[in-house]
Amino acid sequence: MKAAPDPRAVRDASLDELTRLALPLPPATFPLVWEPGDGVELRPTGELEARAAVLHVVVARCFGMPTEAAMSWLLNSRLVDFVTPPEWQFVAGAKGDHRSFVLHHDAVFALAWLLGLSRHLDPTAPPEDRLMRQMPDLPGGELFNEWRSRSLVAPRDAIEAAVLLDLYYCLDWAFQEAESSGVRAPGEVDSNAIGQRRWALEWAVLFTGPYHEAPPEWEEVDLSV
Repeated sequence: MKAAPDPRAVRDASLDELTRLALPLPPATFPLVWEPGDGVELRPTGELEARAAVLHVVVARCFGMPTEAAMSWLLNSRLVDFVTPPEWQFVAGAKGDHRSFVLHHDAVFALAWLLGLSRHLDPTAPPEDRLMRQMPDLPGGELFNEWRSRSLVAPRDAIEAAVLLDLYYCLDWAFQEAESSGVRAPGEVDSNAIGQRRWALEWAVLFTGPYHEAPPEWEEVDLSV
């Protein structure tokens, strides 16, 4: 656990970035993600890897991975316990909003960044082309532990991740505001992708302090604020 950086200084930098991107700025009452004196850390690396791998399978199901193959991969990789009920219903029975599961590709991108497998998390750019090669080779039958041995992750510093979380917290509001106002967003990324990246960061970056509750499960992450 590390001491989190000054949240107001981080917020000022986030707002400077929104200004650079010509995006709307949130109101002065927009809450901080953490408070002075809070601590910050990332979830354990194994949890980050498992969540990235599960979402990778969910996205693969969206693009034609057979049900049996997906279920077998999760079972043989011993990842079934890391699959949420909505994800399992989709993987096993194609139940749920197909479009929303496709969007998880950007959540995988954010998790890959946290694991040091992606070079950037640029809010104006789509996921790197190399992302699929950085994830488990599902068609080749590469199981979870084989992928972990190959990938040699180097997780980001928790402070760096917290700074990016604050930026994406502000970007999530700004992109939605821009779209509702008819303002063209910068680059090739829309509010859905920004929201997915924020989802992954909100789940992965853990804070301790008097105003923080227990870390949320994946499906419990609140993106409404």
